Amino acid sequence: MSEHRTGAPGRVKEVTSLANPLVKDIKALALKKFRDQQNAFIAEGLKLVIDALDLGWTIKTLIFAKSALGNQAVEKVASRTVAASGDVLEVSEKVLSAITRRDNPQAVVGVFSQKYLPLKDVRPKNGDVWVALDRVRDPGNLGTVMRTVDAVGAKGVILIGDTTDPFAVETVRATMGSVFAVPVVKTTPDAFLVWRKGFPGLVAGTHLKGAVDYRSVDFSNKPVLLLMGNEQQGLPDDLAASCDRLLRIPQAGRADSLNLAVATGVMLFEIRRGALTLEDRS
Repeated sequence: MSEHRTGAPGRVKEVTSLANPLVKDIKALALKKFRDQQNAFIAEGLKLVIDALDLGWTIKTLIFAKSALGNQAVEKVASRTVAASGDVLEVSEKVLSAITRRDNPQAVVGVFSQKYLPLKDVRPKNGDVWVALDRVRDPGNLGTVMRTVDAVGAKGVILIGDTTDPFAVETVRATMGSVFAVPVVKTTPDAFLVWRKGFPGLVAGTHLKGAVDYRSVDFSNKPVLLLMGNEQQGLPDDLAASCDRLLRIPQAGRADSLNLAVATGVMLFEIRRGALTLEDRS
């Protein structure tokens, strides 16, 4: 490993060996145990890194490929990382592939501190929409839900119980950058049920036994909490009982259920449509 100057202030470390301790620590972030130990996670791509910095996330390490040397945007990000007391590593493609576990990795990777919002700090106002997910297990589903929450302008995601990690590499990839824009809360079923008692609006859950067509509900002019169940088992009885409305999404074909991320997207856009309709009327 050597150090040299680039256009960025401070020093950039050049790393070419997979045995380098810094590389080993970053590679270990592929496992949840080490993400939790280091309170860190990986995000790939220059745009994602810039978005994260713009949104105030703490960068621990910036890694970029030798091929990105001289790229003005990369050097600017390197300057911002050094100013934030982060490390900057210039690495070979071999090292970058090992870190990302991809054959054709992005030229820029950031290691960021994890960030959760405490449940007690979720205080919804009229028009706010939150999504609560019970024991979501698939990182692709969680990432897609977070991306959809961002797209519709909902306020955040509450993870209930034993869920997949929102900061897993697969989840972060599926969010397409929305991991930095969507607040995430992690809580237990008991703590959620206590908090839900003070929720000032409509709590709606989707359920195979739901009697109400989701399109017939007035979601306007109130906070809405959308409660979605586990991929295999749906909502457990205690969470289903906490809902003001149990809704169903009618299906015309042979399938008896939708993928969790698709169902959440259908619900969120209907809730959003209701809010827009109200704005049109006012």
